[in-house]
Amino acid sequence: MSKIQHQNLLKFAKEVLQKAGLDEFSLNAVAESLCETSLRGIDSHGIRLLPHYVNSALKGRKNPKPNFKIESKYPSMLFLDADDAFGHAAGMKAIELGMEKADEYGIAAVGVGNSSHPGAMGSFALHAARKGYIAFAFTHADALLLSANGKRPFFGTNPICVAAPRKGMEPFCLDMATSKVSWNKVLSCRANGTELGEGIAADGEGNTTPSADDAKCLLPTGEYKGYGLASLVELLCGIFTGMLFGRDIPAMFTTPIDKPRKLGQFYMVLKADGCIAQNLFEERLLDMTEQISKEPTKGNDPVMLPGDREIKVASQRGAEGIPLDPATLEGLQKLSADFQIPLELLG
Repeated sequence: MSKIQHQNLLKFAKEVLQKAGLDEFSLNAVAESLCETSLRGIDSHGIRLLPHYVNSALKGRKNPKPNFKIESKYPSMLFLDADDAFGHAAGMKAIELGMEKADEYGIAAVGVGNSSHPGAMGSFALHAARKGYIAFAFTHADALLLSANGKRPFFGTNPICVAAPRKGMEPFCLDMATSKVSWNKVLSCRANGTELGEGIAADGEGNTTPSADDAKCLLPTGEYKGYGLASLVELLCGIFTGMLFGRDIPAMFTTPIDKPRKLGQFYMVLKADGCIAQNLFEERLLDMTEQISKEPTKGNDPVMLPGDREIKVASQRGAEGIPLDPATLEGLQKLSADFQIPLELLG
């Protein structure tokens, strides 16, 4: 499998997105998020999406040069009209606004409207956590999660993300879909000709299937509990922001590429010293991490907190390069040829 160094991939992505017409803020947000996501091993939401995002900018779904508008009815609560921006640009703008307000009030909430698919939410929450904040990030998506007791989906995979600073190491980061896997995992398996496995997806009648080709929706994490969490995210990102919700949300890959999707996002940013000193918070979270790592195991794999596996993968891929599966490599090579931008692979 071909590999590429993180910095070379980041340089390539930024140059491609510049050629696609994105302004500087947007291209930095999109490129850095996609490349960091691949670096951390979340390939389903990483650089494999770059060709789709470029196409969506060129064909009109996403606004490459948005005019962000900010409204505020209450001092520590904002609404960001993203003007059909890339979801990554909207998310990064929202988290920056949230940090600014949290500095003043200790806590801030930012609702986002008229956005698009923001990829992995960890990119935005980690941006704040690395600066010492606790951050919550949510987005809704088109209906792909099989409803509890239902034959079809109503809610999307609606991810939930929380990140917080730890002393002397990368932040804690829980970044999870409310489904067992992401829909991009299904698409990746289809592209590579591999099966999903049992208990992950369902067909058009709501029956479980191991086949990526037959999959029409995803099973929720924790059955009805995952379905319930998805409804919570919809409340925050769809109902609260005034955006579409449930089955009315345009699908990412089947909706005409010139049609904006009008998605919502929601963020909360907290100062970590709201109850105890900042350094004590970070030390206590590190202490919990170290205690978890010493918990007895049933096998060779250690007990870890959410995000610790991604930290390990990022270290490995930072040294050895980010692997590119054949379908992803083909997509990047086509962008390289179309825009006359070299793709500098390892080896």
